Amino acid sequence: MTDVAASSPVTIMRKAIRHLQAADPVLGGIVQRVGAYRIEFRDPDFETLVKSIVYQQLSGRVAQVIFERLVAAVPGRLLTPENILALRPARMRKLGLSKQKTAYIRDLARHTREGTVDFAALTALPDGEVIERLTMVKGVGVWTAHMFLIFALRRHNVLPTGDLGIRSAIQKAYGLPELPKPAEIEAMGARWHPYCTVAAWYLWRSLEPNANL
Repeated sequence: MTDVAASSPVTIMRKAIRHLQAADPVLGGIVQRVGAYRIEFRDPDFETLVKSIVYQQLSGRVAQVIFERLVAAVPGRLLTPENILALRPARMRKLGLSKQKTAYIRDLARHTREGTVDFAALTALPDGEVIERLTMVKGVGVWTAHMFLIFALRRHNVLPTGDLGIRSAIQKAYGLPELPKPAEIEAMGARWHPYCTVAAWYLWRSLEPNANL
């Protein structure tokens, strides 16, 4: 365990805010404008990753409707690998899932049932190994793995360089002529370590209309 991982959440946030404000005046200004760090976490389980797949490339409202249909279609409203695999692909399609997402979710269910993706074990693995294991699943790319690391496993130093929101926020905040490439974000984010997740959250929030509320 690192010192960061072993510290209390309040201590981590205080250290993170001080570090980001000292290391990067532009990001420090965003922190000052946005205010308190209020990230919302999810459970690090099978259902959370299924939900991430459902939400890929869809508006939040449409994705939520489809996800709720999927939950309602399984026994006891429990999204387990067994319950997913008991659904016929045609039934999943009727719920609003695309052919690809149906295949992705079923592939995740098989990997989870067979133990090649073990959600209980992921909590003890370093970020790189988590990404490696999750991306074995069809439809789970690095972006989805990054979101799982941030919002489910609560890792503090994840920088989703391929995220459009992060790229847009950096372009706007730093006055760049075009969207920065992942390598440029990696270089820029070196100063944010070991609190890249906190930096990413503030960058996302900076794009919201009520970011100063």
